[in-house]
Amino acid sequence: MNTEERQLTEMLHRITPEPPRQVTVEDVASRLASQAGPGRLPRSRRRRYREPHLRRPSSRARGRAWAPALAAASVFVVAGAAVGITVLANSHRSPTAGQAARDTAGSSPTGTLASTSPAVAATAIPGAPWQAGLIDHLSLRPASLTGSGDSLYAFNTQPTNQTLVRIDPVTGTVVQSAPIDFARQNPPVVLGRTVWVVTSYGFGRAILTGYDAQTLDRVTSVTVTTIGQVSPAAQGVLVAGPDGKLYLAAGKSVAVVNPANGALVRRIQVPAGAVSSVAVSPDGSRLYVSVVDPTGDVFQLLTYDLTKGGVRVGVSRMSVGAGGNLVATTGGVWGTLGSGMSEWVWFAPGGNLASASPVTPGAGGGFSSLPSLVGGVVWIGGTHTLACADPGTGSVRASGAIPGDHGTAEYFSSIAYAGGHAYAYYVDDQSQVQGVAILNPPASCSS
Repeated sequence: MNTEERQLTEMLHRITPEPPRQVTVEDVASRLASQAGPGRLPRSRRRRYREPHLRRPSSRARGRAWAPALAAASVFVVAGAAVGITVLANSHRSPTAGQAARDTAGSSPTGTLASTSPAVAATAIPGAPWQAGLIDHLSLRPASLTGSGDSLYAFNTQPTNQTLVRIDPVTGTVVQSAPIDFARQNPPVVLGRTVWVVTSYGFGRAILTGYDAQTLDRVTSVTVTTIGQVSPAAQGVLVAGPDGKLYLAAGKSVAVVNPANGALVRRIQVPAGAVSSVAVSPDGSRLYVSVVDPTGDVFQLLTYDLTKGGVRVGVSRMSVGAGGNLVATTGGVWGTLGSGMSEWVWFAPGGNLASASPVTPGAGGGFSSLPSLVGGVVWIGGTHTLACADPGTGSVRASGAIPGDHGTAEYFSSIAYAGGHAYAYYVDDQSQVQGVAILNPPASCSS
């Protein structure tokens, strides 16, 4: 147990239950900030993550702030470790997903994405949620998996050079690849027949490179001038809007780009600070922008009305930085909050941080957990739970505990659809196993 974990455990043990009240993002933020300190670990650094041994809370207890949720998350992981302790570490006996995996969420074992059997024979991950089974052993950048049509896309980080890859989910193999010199912490963005990647970011400009969605041949490139320096806390800087345009965090502005000809359609200025993340509402009426104060002490969420040319209509703040990875839904905005060994996913109704609340614990150990809107449902992975949530209310519809391997957390994230099935990226650092896993979510995870 390291110093952070020991402090966290001691703090939770001292908490005395009080009358219930709403848990807010401010509560989570203050706790995370006090535990993690001022520094934020780079996303690329993975640490072996061992869960603190927390006391199981009473079923009647409702402690202040985020203690109940965190304690529950710890119980999930401990319980998962008990049933999954013999995961892929000892074996690779290659049972099928239907033979060995089971639905730890307690929901219907029948998924709603497809009525057929899994697209490829999968190696079961015992104890994993939603009958997860491994279909390949690719080493991908965590949080980079995305899907479109009958293909999955991600960044492959092995053996030496980073590449953009297209994966056939039927066979679990890479069918196309393209070398990428640089890719920001942003999943590939698929728009029509083109896959867009941020291949340069900083020094007064950003370069967006487009690749053919089938062949991954480089087909176009757009250079966008940034206003001032780009954010050092950038997390989710490029998104496609329902209008077919690309929205890019471009320093102290958001650049709206027409991908058909590379033209700059509009530039929306931000009053203070560099934009760290952007999101567009499903109906295209709202643009949400996050700005992290240079000191890392203040996180701002700004709302712009795109129907009126990008007029700012809202701003809210919370007194801690280290936030981003915005996702916009019909009910509001989702994002991440945290640093170091703990990260949470939050939901802000209507884009107002004052009424925001944590949804689930996301990831620990230096991993990233990005919420994603796929198939009309918000998906959240990480090292604690795998969950789907209602895009309108923020409530969790179904969740399953992610198991542990001999005290080391396992990781599921980047839920994506392809060919009518759901997939996630899986990592077990203890057994040195990773790859794309096929999932069988419960019916409640359908839109």
